[in-house]
Amino acid sequence: MEQIPKIMAIKTVEKAQLRVTFECGTEKLYDCTKLLARPEFELLKTPAFFNGVRVDPGGYGISWNDDVDISEYELWTNGKTVPTVKSL
Repeated sequence: MEQIPKIMAIKTVEKAQLRVTFECGTEKLYDCTKLLARPEFELLKTPAFFNGVRVDPGGYGISWNDDVDISEYELWTNGKTVPTVKSL
């Protein structure tokens, strides 16, 4: 089984999108749009709530409160890798 790196940082970027930084240095963009149709993620439609995202202790996921969270596996597997910019 693939080893999933822990999450080091999370940042909201655009409406319903997250930029996730993993311990290995990889950054991924995760689109939460598909989650908004599910009742358990209804609160994410509120910008102030969405922007309150935080990394869980240990880096095993992210959460907004005790009921709304996403695992590092989901973010790693379904996030789109952000290309790194190489300096000249």
